[in-house]
Amino acid sequence: MSSSQKSRPAQSPYSARTQQKAAPRPSAKSPASAPTPQIPAPQTPAPQPPTHPGITISRRAADRLLAGHVWVYRSEVEAISPSEHPAGLAPVYDRRGTVFGTALFNPDSEITLRLISAAEITDEAAFLALLQQRLRHAIGRRKAQLAAEHSACRLVFSEADALPGIIADKYGDLIILQLASKVLDTAAVRAAIVSVLVEELSPATILERPSPRIRELEQLSVPPSAVLYAQGDPLTHSTFALNGLLFRFDAEAGQKTGAFLDQRENYAAAARHAHGQALDICTYQGGFALHLAQVCPRVTGIDISRAALEVAELNLAANYSALGASEVDWIEANAFDLLRDWSDAGTAYDTIVLDPPAFAKSKRALDGALRGYKEFNLRALKMLRPGGVLVTHSCSHQVSLADFTEVVRAAAADARRRVRLLERRGAASDHPVILNIPETEYLKCLILEVD
Repeated sequence: MSSSQKSRPAQSPYSARTQQKAAPRPSAKSPASAPTPQIPAPQTPAPQPPTHPGITISRRAADRLLAGHVWVYRSEVEAISPSEHPAGLAPVYDRRGTVFGTALFNPDSEITLRLISAAEITDEAAFLALLQQRLRHAIGRRKAQLAAEHSACRLVFSEADALPGIIADKYGDLIILQLASKVLDTAAVRAAIVSVLVEELSPATILERPSPRIRELEQLSVPPSAVLYAQGDPLTHSTFALNGLLFRFDAEAGQKTGAFLDQRENYAAAARHAHGQALDICTYQGGFALHLAQVCPRVTGIDISRAALEVAELNLAANYSALGASEVDWIEANAFDLLRDWSDAGTAYDTIVLDPPAFAKSKRALDGALRGYKEFNLRALKMLRPGGVLVTHSCSHQVSLADFTEVVRAAAADARRRVRLLERRGAASDHPVILNIPETEYLKCLILEVD
């Protein structure tokens, strides 16, 4: 779409081309001439209120939507008609009145609009039918991943599956649903989603687990019950398989919607390259550590959370027969402090995994995050024996792959270590990346051999 053209104000009759030759400056001997007429300032037409109901957005936002993104921020909304338009479905227009489609509109959210369709959706029935169609498509793309060795995956990944504000994860017979938009916070939407999940997957239980932070930002209601569906008594925990290993999921504890399913393929990749004595930093519930224990004789997992390590121990017990003679132990500690102390003491490993939480949750935190990633990787590089393997991650969207790679390169230079890139990876395939929506690509993984 070409950008809107601002109308040029009519040229003043006193412009440079049409103004009469100026009268001579009066001298002390001649009478003063008539005053020179004042040139009026061009008048900018006052913006006209929209003549159509819906949301009018800025040119910047329109360009973003044209490029394939689906978000419009509060500062990019130029007009709302009617002015008291409640949260719900809303048509979206640019300044010229060109319609972009229908969006989820929440005036209380910083992400005020999430485009849901290029067509105009005028009633709830059509909206619910669209949600169900896309939900079936998202599940269909993942069914091949659900086999005996994988009984868990992300079923719906919000904007990446053209379902803004919806996340659904499957852990064995238990499905966890998260709604992140006020427009979706209705009984009808929940019923439509549950209907498809039951029809396609026959779970034992479906629970809703909203994020407290998202609930506050989006002004969501508190669901009357976390249980959306159950066959018999509702499940609150389950055991699921990833890459043939068993893990425990507790719906009443844990981070995000549960385990880190986005690392499933990276778990297997790390095990392919790992050898010798291994260290898993920020192990959480033992995801990397247990995969490393399949090939390494000794593995140590570090985490600051005692509760997470208690679950890691349960996961270790569930996989005892599959891990053979490998020795696995857990240490509760601050990862930064431990890496500093151990690297200064000359402690050495053959394989080290770094999987820290997001260091940069906003652009303002980016510089500090880059310093943190460099320190983390510098300490790990100093602790690796020659021929060792470093598996390092960043899950901060604000940190680009290029930035992360440069940080690791700089750390290698400071550590006087030569590193060879073995693999460059991202999130598992059930967390698809949409190139038009950069926020869907957040996880970076580098697997390196250190000389």
